[in-house]
Parts: sequence; C-alpha cells; structure tokens
Amino acid sequence: MNKILALWAIPRSTSTAFEWMMRQRGDLSCHHEPFGEAWYFGADNRTYRPNTVGVKPGLSYASVWATLKQDAAENCVFIKDFPHYITHMAEPAFLDHFTHSFLIRDPIKMLPSMYDKWPDFMVKECGYAEQRALFDLLCERDGTPPPVIDASDLLDCPHATVRAYCEAVGIPYIEGALSWDSGERREVSWYDKGSWHENLKSSTGLAPQKTDYVDIAHNDRLMTAYDACRPHYEAMYEHRLKITGTA
Repeated sequence: MNKILALWAIPRSTSTAFEWMMRQRGDLSCHHEPFGEAWYFGADNRTYRPNTVGVKPGLSYASVWATLKQDAAENCVFIKDFPHYITHMAEPAFLDHFTHSFLIRDPIKMLPSMYDKWPDFMVKECGYAEQRALFDLLCERDGTPPPVIDASDLLDCPHATVRAYCEAVGIPYIEGALSWDSGERREVSWYDKGSWHENLKSSTGLAPQKTDYVDIAHNDRLMTAYDACRPHYEAMYEHRLKITGTA
C-alpha cells in the first residue's frame, strides 16, 4: 500500500481549490473529504447537525477507510479533509498510512466566509483546535513538523507555494496543474449542489477572490469565534513553509 498524501485543512481555507489543482496533475487518485462525507451521512455519523438527508447506503467510516486503502494499493492517492472529522481515529495504526500536510488560513479571513455560508456555525465546526491538535501530535511523534502552507501564500504566490509544497511532500511540481477552465465541479460537491464552491466554479487558477463579507469587528459571533481560533492559527503559522519567489 502506498502512503496516502493528506492535506488536513479547515473549512473555507481555499482547500477545495487546492484539491482541484491536485486533480489537474493527472498522476493522483483524488478523494474529496471522504471522512467528511461519513461524518455527515455515514451510518456512524458524528455530525453536530440534524441529518436532514438521511444515511447514505453502505457509507460508514469503515467503508471510507477500506476504499482509500484499496485505492492506495494500486494508485498514488491524495485526500483533502478536515482533522475534526478523524479525531476519533487519530491513532498510530491509522496515521502511519499517510504523508501528512496542512493548509491553514487566518481566521479573520476564514470566519466571514464561514458565516456567509453558515450564519449559525459553531466554533467547533471551524476545526482550528482539532487541526492544531493533530499537527502537535505529529510534531511530537516525528520530532519535526509536517509541511504547513498558508492560504494567503497559496493565493498570492501560487506557483512558488505549490512548488515548495511539492518539494516538501516528495512529489514532482507540475506547473500546468495551476490553471484550468471554469465550469462545474461535480467531483467536489457531495455535500450539496455546490453552493460552497461558487468561486471555484468561476475560477481558472489559484488567485484571490473578490468577496463582500460581513465585517468581523461588527459581529459578536465572529469576534467570539476569532478569539477562540486565532491562537491555534498563530501556533501553526510559525511552522509554515517560507515562500520565496514570485507568484
């Protein structure tokens, strides 16, 4: 079994755009938040929210893990997922199957985007604490931090950031993967009909998106969430890959 390359992200961190770039490479079998689908819709789902869709037949954490291992036996596999979906599985026997990497984003940018999609979001749905906990666990286990990239670097200097990421995780840099045509993104829309990925549909590469979100300073929910999330982001930011070069 090949090790599975995992990008452990948080919601609204441009992680699906990163995943879409990885799909353009053509040398990876990519899975979109496979544990997240089990989190919400599996027979053993752990979601905080009422399941209004129902359980998807045959879907469970065990079925997701079996599918990933089977795929990794034959292919080079990449997954993008959120650490709070796998906290209960974070044991050595599980973690040893992955090459781990992380994508972080400043909560001052992430939280207004989260609020735009989920005005009733809970702090624990943001995933900052769980992301840091997994990162700290891997640092302690391995004695060195796994690769961390920051969303601002990714959008401001995509080529340099992706090049640094590829070098850090041991895969070739493929420049052509950083551009694509706009259009539907059905491969990354198991959660709903794609309302979370409207920017990605219109995109043709990794670049800052113009948005008009609520001002975090004028919203009590966002300020409370910011105070809770910021320390975890800052702790991981210290370990981010230092990007040199131009966009």
